[in-house]
Amino acid sequence: MTNSNVRILVVDDEPPIRKLLRVGLASQGYAVSEAPNAKAAIELMVQEKPDLVLLDLGLPGMSGHELLRKWRDDGFDMPVVILSSRTDEAGIVDALELGADDYITKPFGMNELVARIRVALRHKFQQQGERPVFQTGDLSVDLVKRIVKVGGKEVKLSPKEYDILRILVQYAGKVLTHQFLLKQVWNDSTDVQYLRVYVRQLRQKIEKTPDQPRYIITETGVGYRLREVE
Repeated sequence: MTNSNVRILVVDDEPPIRKLLRVGLASQGYAVSEAPNAKAAIELMVQEKPDLVLLDLGLPGMSGHELLRKWRDDGFDMPVVILSSRTDEAGIVDALELGADDYITKPFGMNELVARIRVALRHKFQQQGERPVFQTGDLSVDLVKRIVKVGGKEVKLSPKEYDILRILVQYAGKVLTHQFLLKQVWNDSTDVQYLRVYVRQLRQKIEKTPDQPRYIITETGVGYRLREVE
């Protein structure tokens, strides 16, 4: 699917932001629709069924959180990237737990935003589940044989370390909250410190410089993301 076939709905109450996004995304070949509030966004969602939504959390009337909850309850499964001027990590986490795919804080660079959009759309259009062998940089993960290699050399991981890496691979490029990872790996609300310990151990095994990770990126106060290296 080419960019010209992709429609993005921008939901933001600030006209300058909408203009910036309209011009910037159009220059990348995307078709863009705009909504200044939740009411207009709900109408456009039904009329146009966009491929992706850029959603501001600080909307007047119905908040971005409420709008996102409504869409997911109504069965709309398009990717949603949160636009937020907040430094409120809890608000971002809440949006991700409600079904947002990613977030970017204002002010943002257009190149970074377009990269996030491409990752979210790739997940939407692949529709093929886990890749049998995931490769990025010198990291290779065979999801069938459960073999992890760095630079062609096999790395031995504990079961929990592998489970964390497998989930990060499955959602490569997408930010995963602490609670999502804890639920997937431990099936309960285990203390987030357990997760941090295992991620630290995992980095020691797969990162060339664990203190400056190339693959497992920390989203401060939110969770982790597996970055796909070009």
